[in-house]
Amino acid sequence: MKFRVIIEQDEDGIFVAQCPNLPGCISQGNTRNDALNNIKDAIDGYIFSQKKHNEPIPPPISE
Repeated sequence: MKFRVIIEQDEDGIFVAQCPNLPGCISQGNTRNDALNNIKDAIDGYIFSQKKHNEPIPPPISE
């Protein structure tokens, strides 16, 4: 599954990554690559939790 990820650098120079399709799925890193790797882990954890609790998983991007 593929999800859109948005990465922005905050005022302290930290890269913040979020997945708009997965509410509350946010991570960060000291570099853009760190933030991307961390959000991938967060997405995996989000999907695992949704499955564990029999909750629906928002659809991935279809573009």
